[in-house]
Amino acid sequence: MKITSYAAMQAGEALVPYEYDAGPLAAEDVQVEVDYCGVCHSDLSMIDNEWGGSTYPLIAGHEVIGRVVALGDAAQHKGLRLGQRVGIGWTAKSCQHCDACINGDQVNCENGKVSTINNHGGFASHLRANWQWVIPLPDALDIATAGPLLCGGITVFKPLLMNNITATSRVGVIGIGGLGHMAIKLLRAMGAEVTAFSSSAAKTDSILAMGADRVVNSRDPEALKALAGQFDLIISTVAVDLDWAPYFQALARQGKFHTVGAVMKPFEVPAFSLIVGDRAVTGSSTGSPGQLRALLKLASRADIAPTVEEFPMSQVNKALDHVRAGKANYRVVLKADF
Repeated sequence: MKITSYAAMQAGEALVPYEYDAGPLAAEDVQVEVDYCGVCHSDLSMIDNEWGGSTYPLIAGHEVIGRVVALGDAAQHKGLRLGQRVGIGWTAKSCQHCDACINGDQVNCENGKVSTINNHGGFASHLRANWQWVIPLPDALDIATAGPLLCGGITVFKPLLMNNITATSRVGVIGIGGLGHMAIKLLRAMGAEVTAFSSSAAKTDSILAMGADRVVNSRDPEALKALAGQFDLIISTVAVDLDWAPYFQALARQGKFHTVGAVMKPFEVPAFSLIVGDRAVTGSSTGSPGQLRALLKLASRADIAPTVEEFPMSQVNKALDHVRAGKANYRVVLKADF
């Protein structure tokens, strides 16, 4: 089958129309016709080969909402059906037999995990993924806004699961952009006390409207110092280097500083900021199929929707430039118009 898409032919170049032959559908794979695809900053990193390892032509896009249009022979009895609305996130395949996969931690597959982008991503008319990673979409979710939950949403939801966050937890979120705004909405739904750390005073009203209990100026050393010992968890969503010491000091006893932002510079962590109070610095990537299903169920029940701007997929380069310039409010979603 011929699939039409928009691909980067070399690192950093504008995307161009690109057609490829997908070949026969593998036995355990599902083919999905794309309706919407979110634009994540990770797409830019892959297009630009910022992390190394990108191969070209590269079809980005990994926050896909679409419909099942074909099922491989072995995927036909896995609970999916033709025409069903589904989502596909960062991961397209995992081996299903390593220790990580057997323990339900497929996102950390030790033997053959394939990202959606490296498997040909969602800036396309169609894409394919192993049936485990094709996530049924609850009927109540809005298909035009749900896509960012599949990467950005699960990226901030997983730390809440890892740290057993409840309605009694006190949580800080650093950086209220594409990831951070979803973290606030999820935390509000879970009943936690939420503090947003933002450098943009203009966002204060919208951040409070999302559900934050307070907004703290992340550039105010005195404001940060006043929060010493308060947080069970601080999630950092930013990809830039900051003065992290005040955040470590803001952790409560056994508190965790958890990064999901891909900061390229190593963290400087004073040992005593962790030793005193039994604190820790941790991190995580995206989630397992089970965690993705749990997130979509929560979003459906609690009416959680990312705040998005929509572009037609034919204007993908305009959309990417919009994200590069930091103008997205708060996420960008492409609507397929092939």
